[in-house]
Amino acid sequence: MDINQVTVIIPTRNERVNIGRFLRSLPSSVRLIVVDASSDDTTAIVQTIRPENTKVIPHPGRVTIARQIGAEYARTRWLLFADADVVFDKEYFLRLEALSIDEVTTGAVFGTKGSQLEFAGYHRWFAISQHLFSKVGIPAATGSNVIVSRKAFHIVGGFDLGLPCNEDSELIWRVRRAGYDVAFDPTLNVTAFDHRRLRRGVSAKVLHSSARCFLLYFNLLPAAWRQRDWGYWASPNQDSQRI
Repeated sequence: MDINQVTVIIPTRNERVNIGRFLRSLPSSVRLIVVDASSDDTTAIVQTIRPENTKVIPHPGRVTIARQIGAEYARTRWLLFADADVVFDKEYFLRLEALSIDEVTTGAVFGTKGSQLEFAGYHRWFAISQHLFSKVGIPAATGSNVIVSRKAFHIVGGFDLGLPCNEDSELIWRVRRAGYDVAFDPTLNVTAFDHRRLRRGVSAKVLHSSARCFLLYFNLLPAAWRQRDWGYWASPNQDSQRI
């Protein structure tokens, strides 16, 4: 994969604690689009650390809308969706560049998300689940680490803007159902540093994601429920709440 044809897209809201670490893990030659809804100095940090190959788009919308805006602005062949609270592994972009895929038939490639210490076990379990689901033809992608063909993205209509969460998985299922190949590559890893939702309870997080993804995958989620996050974005500190 030609990394000159990759644009990294992240939504941000008050990410001053995370954004510097994220930016330093990203090669300066790779294009970056930041769709920002911050009231802190996130934008100033981005412009200071990474003045080149970076576009910041101010927009107050939630995460799904932010990802969509970034994708519509990008002009490269591939769209790499990530989050400001992760870092790319040191070999990530070398492995991405060495990735051999059919660019006509491949609609998406996704990797794993790990953790250095806290909740490392949870992330190992999640990676195993990704592998098992991929074996049976169900791509279990995470919006922190998924690369989508821009052509496939537009053919399937982009993100479902009515979804406040799980928009990443739902998009990739539609890409797969549109006839594109979707590849899982466990060597493409990012490391997470913000575990606010997991600290509220691992079991609750697993139950929330499992239930919603099951209902979404089998098209059983009532329309009235699709636009509710079921407490996913609830935070005791609204100033630091992610989009």
